[in-house]
Amino acid sequence: MEVRYYKEYSKHLNREMEFKVYGSKGKPCLVIPSQDGRFFDFEDFHMVEVCSSFLEKGQLQLFCVDTIDRETVSCKERLPRERMEQHEKWFWYLVEEVYERMLEINHEKTPKAQWKMPMTAGCSMGAYHSANLFFRRPDLFDAVISMSGFYHLKMLFGDYMDDLIYLNSPYDSIQNLPEDHPYRALYARSKIILCVGQGAWEEELLQDTREFDALLRQKGISAWVDYWGFDVSHDWSWWRKQWVYFLSHIC
Repeated sequence: MEVRYYKEYSKHLNREMEFKVYGSKGKPCLVIPSQDGRFFDFEDFHMVEVCSSFLEKGQLQLFCVDTIDRETVSCKERLPRERMEQHEKWFWYLVEEVYERMLEINHEKTPKAQWKMPMTAGCSMGAYHSANLFFRRPDLFDAVISMSGFYHLKMLFGDYMDDLIYLNSPYDSIQNLPEDHPYRALYARSKIILCVGQGAWEEELLQDTREFDALLRQKGISAWVDYWGFDVSHDWSWWRKQWVYFLSHIC
């Protein structure tokens, strides 16, 4: 399996940012690590290892990036508005800078006839980030695998609301999606996979997923929302199983 490391300057964040690429071609997948995570977490927690067959066969290519959660969603010392303004810079770093690099790198060895739209994926906080990326920009991504995520920013910001919270809270933005919005057709052509366990440390996420599931159904947005068993906890051992299972339905 081909593995490449990059460290490149971000104009949006005004700093050097690191990311790692696994695989040489196939469907590009933007992987967001869990809370406060780093670009090497997916490898360290064996998520790359368990999907190695997809990577070696050229069906999948992973692009694992850094979060700046400690400056944004995790940084309770800062005012909510300041946290979200910094989050927006990171969001645009991903969709304008990383996205362009994903396509450049992926297209180096993927024949043009086999080019595919990127997808997003993540676990826990990374599941929120990956879902937020997908629901905000279905014009850029056509699939998402969100494992043990949440979809309403009230879990982090309580009752505080402003325009940036709204933009980055899938539950709120989908709730007000007009019937004639062009994103509806993009959601319809996409593969939306949301998964949560019903075991230890999943209680709040389970409730949030159920609420978002009900909203998607109400809005006529087709999604595969998969509720795993009461023994399924908020843990990498389960995410490894879920990851391989759901990839088999996309790649």
